[in-house]
Amino acid sequence: MRRAEKVIVSCAITGSIHTPSMSDTLPITADQIAEAAIGAAEAGAAIVHLHAREPETGRPSQDPELFKAFLPQIRDRCDAIINITTGGGLGMTMEQRLAAAAWAQPEIASMNMGSFNFNISGAAGRIAEFKHDWEPEYLGMTKDFILSNTFAQMDAAIRRLKDFGTRFEYECYDVGHLYNLAHFADRGLVEPPFFVQSIFGILGGIGPEPENLMHMKSTADRLFGEDYYLSILAAGRHQMPFVTMGAILGGNCRVGLEDSLFIGKGKMAESNAQQVAKIRRILEELSLPIATPDEARAMLKTKGPKNVAF
Repeated sequence: MRRAEKVIVSCAITGSIHTPSMSDTLPITADQIAEAAIGAAEAGAAIVHLHAREPETGRPSQDPELFKAFLPQIRDRCDAIINITTGGGLGMTMEQRLAAAAWAQPEIASMNMGSFNFNISGAAGRIAEFKHDWEPEYLGMTKDFILSNTFAQMDAAIRRLKDFGTRFEYECYDVGHLYNLAHFADRGLVEPPFFVQSIFGILGGIGPEPENLMHMKSTADRLFGEDYYLSILAAGRHQMPFVTMGAILGGNCRVGLEDSLFIGKGKMAESNAQQVAKIRRILEELSLPIATPDEARAMLKTKGPKNVAF
């Protein structure tokens, strides 16, 4: 693993896991998403990871028209690296998932590195009253849902976006996903430095135990040596402890309302920026300064903000 002098902080702004009924602070409209991303960047995030939602219902969408409504605002008002999802919303086809990134040609796009059971159905039981009719079905269907990322799908998606000069945040929900990435690296389809986002706490993926973080890191070290940067995210209440542990080990951090709606035990976060500010305080107290967007660009070898399509 490459141990950088400064920690890259990413912020996942809205995501597709949480629904509007779960939190009133979840950004939904284009202006809300833009303001949330800009606020996170001002708080210290070098990368903002972006999904879109239908403004009337809050339902996840990969329609490029929705991204067009907020990407220019973010580009013009901050210098954060824009990272567009290809995970999209649960149940979308791969073509739908790729639509926004294929249009925007961003510096970075997320890339899930394997198929797995993705179960967030338990969240439905914690909501007393839903705001929209689509929400209970969306959550409940994940009890019988596989997030599909076959080798053919990954191969085609990587080739399509790579042609634009887009680099990837490789999302690894389990140890096998690291080996899948190594397979593509061995074939020469992807090139270092690899930005490996190791994800903990999604039911169906690797669990949120510290020993699992050490196992993921040691496995990635064997597979990639000095050719990768490790980043950590963890779902829900595990967010801050896990990303802090990852930074102490020499890795990078991802926070944001996509991953957790909370800022502390039993306390809902007021914004993405609040989570970024908290992890920044923790890192700086540990004498771990954070990277600026341009420093992150140099580390990850992105193509720069002037070479995107929006």
